[in-house]
Amino acid sequence: MTAPLGAPPAGAAIHVAADAAAGRLDSFLAAHLGVARNQIQAWIRSGRVLVDGRPAARPSEALREGAEIRWDPPARAEDRIEPEAGALALLHVDPHLLAIDKPAGLVVHPGAGRSTGTLVHRLLARFPELAGVGGPGRPGIVHRLDRDTSGVMLVARTEAAYRALVRQFAERRIDKRYLAIVHGRPRTAAGSIEAPIGRHATERQRMAVRAAGRPARTGWRVRATCAAAAWLEIELHTGRTHQIRVHLKHLGHPLIGDPVYGENRWRALAGADRTLVSRFPRPALHAWRLALEHPVTGEPLRLEAPVPSDLVELWTNLGGESPRL
Repeated sequence: MTAPLGAPPAGAAIHVAADAAAGRLDSFLAAHLGVARNQIQAWIRSGRVLVDGRPAARPSEALREGAEIRWDPPARAEDRIEPEAGALALLHVDPHLLAIDKPAGLVVHPGAGRSTGTLVHRLLARFPELAGVGGPGRPGIVHRLDRDTSGVMLVARTEAAYRALVRQFAERRIDKRYLAIVHGRPRTAAGSIEAPIGRHATERQRMAVRAAGRPARTGWRVRATCAAAAWLEIELHTGRTHQIRVHLKHLGHPLIGDPVYGENRWRALAGADRTLVSRFPRPALHAWRLALEHPVTGEPLRLEAPVPSDLVELWTNLGGESPRL
């Protein structure tokens, strides 16, 4: 699933939206940049974060709607990424951007516990100009997918394209569609989930629907059903961490294969279906389509990643008929 927005480049500005006002500065930047909060706090204490042109007073500083936030992180040795050869499934290439069909199991960029073997290592081997684009350690990356989510991702080749794409994501002008195979069959053909998402109260690695969370909205539509499952098309209106996974759990139809939010629903199945579902190795989620304005020409651009074979095989073995996509 699409994670929070890709990190804008150092020196760029983020303007605080109404739904983030009164929150903490360090939490806000950590969520937007995908950087650990203690690292953000170190930047603030060393004067590297500006709020409306002045150094931030403290990490807990309360945000004001419309405030302009800029940052200048120190260069880190781990941000220097050595290119590595590897396969890339290219969906679109032009002088300004790329679209990649990311396979499940591939981490997008280096992070905790992962310094090699990521998508950006492969990208730099094929497109070395990306080294100067975007945030530290994430060349060209304007948004992310979880490691085990497959599908279409955008990559900016120039700084101008990067800024324009980040702006489109921030303004929610990009149409994001996913395909999901979930436990059970919803009672209605379509619906919308509007439920705020925040960090789980006791399990800090998880997200949950919480009254104090950030607003989140997910649309869904049933494309096909079988005895044990449903094939859904998901429209992602916001981009909270693990949003689709959390919202589908909240709906009562978690993703098949989800080790965190799946609730071990396979235990309710019998026979071959139980074996098949219990052994599926990843959340059954695929980033299917993105529709946007080209960041330079302004022309409409629709990008689609083919449904991966593991989801097709799972659905077929569950006895489902091909959905109309």
